[in-house]
Amino acid sequence: MLKTGSYNEPELTQPVSLCLDNGKLNREAVGWSRYPLHNCNLSGRPLRKKKWNYWAFYTEQCLFSATLADLDYLGLAFIYFIDFETNFYHEFTIPRPFGRGCNLGSYVDDDIIFEDKKINMDFLTVGNQTEVKVNCPDFKGDVLLAELKASRPPNHETLNVVIPWSERQFQFTSKQNALPVKGSIKIGSKIYDMEGGFGCLDYGRGIWPFSSFWNWASASGMYGDHTIGLNFGAGWTEGTGMNENGISVDGKLSKISEDIVFEYNERNYSYPWNIRTKLSDQVNVTFKPFFKRAAKNRVLFIGSKMAQLFGRFSGTVKDEAGSVYEFENLPGWTEEHHARW
Repeated sequence: MLKTGSYNEPELTQPVSLCLDNGKLNREAVGWSRYPLHNCNLSGRPLRKKKWNYWAFYTEQCLFSATLADLDYLGLAFIYFIDFETNFYHEFTIPRPFGRGCNLGSYVDDDIIFEDKKINMDFLTVGNQTEVKVNCPDFKGDVLLAELKASRPPNHETLNVVIPWSERQFQFTSKQNALPVKGSIKIGSKIYDMEGGFGCLDYGRGIWPFSSFWNWASASGMYGDHTIGLNFGAGWTEGTGMNENGISVDGKLSKISEDIVFEYNERNYSYPWNIRTKLSDQVNVTFKPFFKRAAKNRVLFIGSKMAQLFGRFSGTVKDEAGSVYEFENLPGWTEEHHARW
């Protein structure tokens, strides 16, 4: 018998459709895979479908994020940039009622093009790379131009999971971190060289419950001779028998089939966070924030409250072979998010 907090999660190895013809969850799609295998063929359920592609690119100097989302009743194209050395931060959002122009495909590598006079955004798959191009003519008074390429090295494994709340509510997520990055971001006359940095993709397609809560932690970086990627979550997956927890070492994924505990001060997010596996010693890391991004939105009965912290992870993780990796100051972020959507 499995202990409370651990799971018997099936690994999928063949392509599969997320939904049946009637729009309900295909139970054969429930599981996790090392590569994206799902056709996220969402249908029906007006105003309940949620789709997004969230990209983040970061170096020791800065972080840039670009997202296109379609929440059925509202589409959002948004970007934000943080200069870690000067603490310059700005976020820019374009809303689109009922997701007009926010065309998001059913597969992870589908091309995405969003056009608006205030921001243009392309996510294009070219071979083993995703090319992200963003043009924002007025980013706090300056022109922002981003031209970035995130590579997937040969046999690079990613974390792909279906979370089954019920046959009518479910989520596919593809978390892809530790992706080597090339390119630059230009804001006004200043150019940020992103060579040597890493990219992270958070791809989501699903039908969500109205109220939800989650913690998320993600990190990518080099420590010694190893490339390490972390993805941990809690809250939103409870009671489903699946989770989004995994570690990547040199492109090899180790799925963590047990709960992750997030311990932090809810009155002061800037204190250190402890993130660990509930039943074992597979994950034991400390996260020390140095920058906080917060957002609170409410329109009628719909709203969200989010705190996202950027900082560094130190600690130990253990891969599926039992090898232990100790690291310090791995860059990444954590977040707490409450949503009514």
